Amino acid sequence: MSDSPEDIIVASVIDAISEQRLPAGAKLGEQALSDLFSCNRANVRRALASLAAQHVVELRPNRGAFVMTPSPKEARDVFQARHTVERTIARHAAGRASKEDISYLRTNIAEEARARASGDKPAELRLSRQFHMRIATIAGNQVLERFLSELTMRTTLIIGLYAATGGSNCAEDEHDRIVDALEAGDADRLVDLMDEHLRHLEAGLTFQNPKASSSSLRDQLLRPAATGT
Repeated sequence: MSDSPEDIIVASVIDAISEQRLPAGAKLGEQALSDLFSCNRANVRRALASLAAQHVVELRPNRGAFVMTPSPKEARDVFQARHTVERTIARHAAGRASKEDISYLRTNIAEEARARASGDKPAELRLSRQFHMRIATIAGNQVLERFLSELTMRTTLIIGLYAATGGSNCAEDEHDRIVDALEAGDADRLVDLMDEHLRHLEAGLTFQNPKASSSSLRDQLLRPAATGT
């Protein structure tokens, strides 16, 4: 069964946010989205309502829909929430990872390193989020996994606004050490490493001169075709 227009719009917006192609504060006009996705405005309104429920889009009366622009306080609150959620996820994930899980995470880390080396920020950000979400899947709590999905999306917006580099801010060996602890089933070390990792991400933020984008909505939402492997 094919996806509905609403599902396609929601997935496209989330993908664009996770790769920082669609920045905080971007306007999501109903007619523009209707034209872009060849659907009616009722489909667009339902998609925007779904995105608003995930706290990545803000619906402003008489003004329309905009990608959320987290304030410095909201940014700190999101990281505080991530610490709480990911500590619990890490503790539950320890001892549950299969060989396939570890292989997947090692491959993810290698792909993230290649993206970082080549300056492919969208891929780097997408892979970083994918890494954290795989650990949540390993933990086996779908409620926490849904919470983390929203929090990582909001973190991407925050990094896009306030990070000096615009990338994921991950030190090259942090994910490696997390996987080492996960593979060893060392819950205490895994929790400590996850906390350290999140503190490092937050320390890379600067709450001055938020970034803006002048790209068109089409360019922001439609991922460019790959040019190689």
